[in-house]
Amino acid sequence: MALLESANISPNTIMPSFYLSDPWQKKYSLDDVMGEKGLIIYFTCNHCPYAIGIWDRSIKLATKFKPQGVNTIAINPNIHPHYPEDSVDAMKTKIKTDAITFPYLVDETQNIAKAYKAQCTPDIYVLRADKTLFYHGRLDDNWQNEAAVSSHDLNNAVTNLVENKEVTNTQFPSMGCSIKWQA
Repeated sequence: MALLESANISPNTIMPSFYLSDPWQKKYSLDDVMGEKGLIIYFTCNHCPYAIGIWDRSIKLATKFKPQGVNTIAINPNIHPHYPEDSVDAMKTKIKTDAITFPYLVDETQNIAKAYKAQCTPDIYVLRADKTLFYHGRLDDNWQNEAAVSSHDLNNAVTNLVENKEVTNTQFPSMGCSIKWQA
């Protein structure tokens, strides 16, 4: 497991559109999943301990912000034969077991992860409704223990988005396992 941090991407960058499928082949575009106020995107997977450590919190935040006009999606770029825990079938199981209420999409070619300059799982982005980057950073300051969190970075950023304010907190990079790039 190679620990990486998310890349530095300039705020207000227009982020690429995409067209990806969920594990049951239902197709989604960026326009389909965009909320009235914006969108939270997690590049994530099933096997990485850093990703596993924040899945429950990610689901809670999605539930909290959906009524406020911010939708959520997860994108799995780790469809790789050496990581069967991240396979399409394993994604189906995770969606059901964890009661994931937002689209968990397959980036089989890894083209979307590359277009977003995603580096690790999880790599977290918040987009405004106009598809510009609002926030790119960590969920909070303790991926291992939710009870020990003292800085709710993503929650604070999305709250500011909903309230039409700029990000007021420092954007610390997300960190996690490297994306398992195909040769």
